[in-house]
Amino acid sequence: MTRRQKWVLGLTAIAALMVALDTTVVTTALTTIRLHLHASISQLEWTVNAYVLSFAVLLMTSAAIGDRFGRRRVFAIGLALFSTASALCALSPSVGWLIAARAVQGAGAALITPASLALLSAAFPPEKRGQALGLYGGITGLAVVAGPVIGGAITQGLAWQWVFWLNVPIGLAAIPFVLRGMDESFGERAKLDVAGLLLVTGAALGVVWGLVRGNTAGWGSVEVLATLAGGTVLALAFVAWGLRAREPMLPMRLFRSRGFAAGNAVTILMSGALFSAVFFVAQFEQTTLGSSPLQTGLRLIPWTGTVFIVAPISGALVPRVGERALIVAGLLLQALGFGWVALLARTGLPYAETIPPLILAGVGVSLALPAGQTAVMNGVTRGELGKASGTFSTMRQLGAALGLALAVAVFSGAGSYASPAAFSDGFAAALAVSAGLSLCGALAGIALRGRRRLDSVTGGSAVPALAAERA
Repeated sequence: MTRRQKWVLGLTAIAALMVALDTTVVTTALTTIRLHLHASISQLEWTVNAYVLSFAVLLMTSAAIGDRFGRRRVFAIGLALFSTASALCALSPSVGWLIAARAVQGAGAALITPASLALLSAAFPPEKRGQALGLYGGITGLAVVAGPVIGGAITQGLAWQWVFWLNVPIGLAAIPFVLRGMDESFGERAKLDVAGLLLVTGAALGVVWGLVRGNTAGWGSVEVLATLAGGTVLALAFVAWGLRAREPMLPMRLFRSRGFAAGNAVTILMSGALFSAVFFVAQFEQTTLGSSPLQTGLRLIPWTGTVFIVAPISGALVPRVGERALIVAGLLLQALGFGWVALLARTGLPYAETIPPLILAGVGVSLALPAGQTAVMNGVTRGELGKASGTFSTMRQLGAALGLALAVAVFSGAGSYASPAAFSDGFAAALAVSAGLSLCGALAGIALRGRRRLDSVTGGSAVPALAAERA
């Protein structure tokens, strides 16, 4: 790698680490936050949902703004907003203020994520992009490894506010390095598609809101049915607009690429499986097996730690074996691991028995994640990288919301929090959902083409690969 490429990889990985960390680190601090701010269960739920919701609905908008006004500029603004919102979270005097600050934090994360992935992809030619994305995934995988451990340690040793204070110096210190050490990157200099932005934002808001509120308001309630239906209608309108508009935000022609279309389908299913499993495995350790928050974080390391080790290797293997083999094999391994844990679930389960299936699941997702990212990003031209990264990130967040909603619904039907045994029954059913989503992701991965040579042209364009995909 050149010096410039190292700067891009390091800075984008640090930013993505902060964003991912705030998705996982908060989970172990929720009980303390509830007691300190006198929050109800629904309010506590929204301290998590507000972040995910604003993150998901603003991703495509942020990607379009980055293409138009400069990805490096938007990336730096996102760091500033995320850091400021983190300070507001730490200073929140009530749960209402915390929820509002978390929504702003999610907006900052939405500015950071597609810009970081597009900047990284633009800095590397197609034949080296898989390795760079693998390193990026391995570094950001530290958030998955360290999030529960850091959250438990900080909450027990300091105070829950420091979960958010940690972001402030890191984010603010990174901004001058971003402006000096990274080249500006633009997408296609097209007119800003305001209609497309409004349609996709409304569609994402309706779908995510319905999924988040389904288990609370009831899946048959007017609120949930109306928001899901409204989101679906707006999504269809967005597709129709993309087919007829002269300069749409997301050209529907991109989905003619098998890598782009199948890669995003894999992302939805893989993300849903992973997020639902993380949510329930951490609770199973505490509710059924009696672990403390810090112990829980440490016990998850055999699972989460594989991302840091295996993802860079997987990224390096993509040009040699192709995305399809890694995705299918990886998600089959994850399905096997989650199914194994579901069969083992019971009160008094020895921790040692959970280690092999957790390692298996971790190796599986670590193989599949860089390959899925590469399939999406190599399925478009250089000027369309911003649109591709925004789509990929949106699909990942929507997949997480969908997977968690399905798993929670199944858990509620099979178990409860009434006793460790009751939770174990629901947990087994929820992990079966995670395994099923993983299996569906492997089937979606079969639609990808097999191993192919990724040629580069002047300027690192992905046009040859894209032409092969659309042939």
